Amino acid sequence: MIQRSLLRQLRASASSLQKIPVSSPSRSCFPPLRIPASSLRQQIYPRCYSTTAEAESAAEGETSASEDAPSEAKEEDPIKKELEAKKSEVIDLKDKYLRSVADFRNLQERTKREIQSAKDFAISRFAKDLVESIDNLDRALSTVPLEKLTPQENGNNTDLINLHDGLKITDHILMQTLKKHGLERFDPSEKGEKFDPNLHEATFMTAMEGKEDGTAFHTQQKGFLLNGRVIRAAKVGVVKNS
Repeated sequence: MIQRSLLRQLRASASSLQKIPVSSPSRSCFPPLRIPASSLRQQIYPRCYSTTAEAESAAEGETSASEDAPSEAKEEDPIKKELEAKKSEVIDLKDKYLRSVADFRNLQERTKREIQSAKDFAISRFAKDLVESIDNLDRALSTVPLEKLTPQENGNNTDLINLHDGLKITDHILMQTLKKHGLERFDPSEKGEKFDPNLHEATFMTAMEGKEDGTAFHTQQKGFLLNGRVIRAAKVGVVKNS
């Protein structure tokens, strides 16, 4: 029974398909789909609105950024000015500091030199006053003739020789003591030195054979130096042959 019913249904469907007219191949079997214009507008225009809105928002962002940049630059200008002012102030203070340090060092060096000069020449007045006494002692030694300083057979000059030796030793010790304090005596004629106007004072000039011009051959008064400074120039006679 089931098979018969299935066969009947198949035959009925086949007969119905034969009755349907066949359309031309150019036409579609399905009717055209019609979409209302309002729905198309709703589907298309919102996209356009969204893209234009994004573009406008991007443009507004760029313009706002470009407007913010000068404002930030304007805000930074006072800071830059203040920074430059501080830099110039620092340079000025550094220059003043270096100058003050240099001045202080110069003051230290000058003070040291003045202190040392005061130490070296503190006895200059005393040395000038002492020079005359040394000259008198030197004159006393030079007044004794050399022939009287030789011992005689009768021994009459022994006291004179002893006195002369004692004065000579005293003179030597005195000059050694003064030398420790910077006072020195010099005699240009001992070594035949050339005349030096800074150290010597020419009292006379004369011709002398066998010696060069300008040579100090005779010393009338010996000179003195205190730590290299002339306390008294030596008075000398100078050779002048020409």
